[in-house]
Amino acid sequence: MRESFDRELQRLQTEIIRMGSEVEEHLTQVTAAFVERDAVTARRMIAADEAINERRIKIGLDALTLIATQQPMARDLRLIAAIMEIVGELERIHDYIKGIGKISLSVGATPILPTIAAHMPEMAETAREMLHLSLKAFAERDKELALRVPAMDDKVDFLFNHLYSNVVAYVMEHPLETAHANHLEWALHNLERSADRTINICEWVVYMVTGVYREMSMGEYESPPAA
Repeated sequence: MRESFDRELQRLQTEIIRMGSEVEEHLTQVTAAFVERDAVTARRMIAADEAINERRIKIGLDALTLIATQQPMARDLRLIAAIMEIVGELERIHDYIKGIGKISLSVGATPILPTIAAHMPEMAETAREMLHLSLKAFAERDKELALRVPAMDDKVDFLFNHLYSNVVAYVMEHPLETAHANHLEWALHNLERSADRTINICEWVVYMVTGVYREMSMGEYESPPAA
C-alpha cells in the first residue's frame, strides 16, 4: 500500500516538473513572438493554454484522490498541498503567457518600441530562470534555494519600471497612439506578474519542507542564487 502511494506521489511530482518545464519554454517563446511580431507562435501559445488547464485539473484531482483513498502522514500532506498549489500557480503563469499571445495579435504588424524589443527578452529570461530554480527547489526539497530565488524579482521589477517609463514617454509624444501604448504596458505587466507567481511557488516549497507558511516580504529575501 505504501509503495503504491509513494509511486503515485512521485508521479505527481514528475508531472509538476514536466508541466513547469513547458511553461518555462512558453515564457520565452511568447516573448520572442511578441517582440518579433510572430503571429504563428503567438497563436500556438494561446492554443497551448487549454492543455495546460486540463493538466492542472487532472493533477489536482489525482492529488485529492490520494488524500481520500490513502492515509498520508503530515509530511505527505504538506507535499500534496504544495503540489496542488504549485500546479495552480503554473496554470496562472500560463494564463499570462496566453495573454501576451493575445496582445501580440492585437498589436498586429505595428513595430515594437526599440527599448522594449531590446530588454523585454531579458525580462522574460529572468522570469524563466526564476521559475526554473523554484521548480529545482521543489524537486530537491531545497529550502535555501527557495528563499534565494525571490530576490531575482528585483531585476524583473527594475526592467518593468524602466520599460514602463519608456511607454509613458512614448504616449506623451504620440497621444494618438494610446491604444498601442496600452497593449505594450499590458504585455509587460503580464510578464512581471509571472515572476510574482514564481515567488508564490517558492513560498509553498518552504512550507513543504518546514511546515511553516508565510508570505515572503522583501526583507526576507536572501541573496540571489550565484550565477
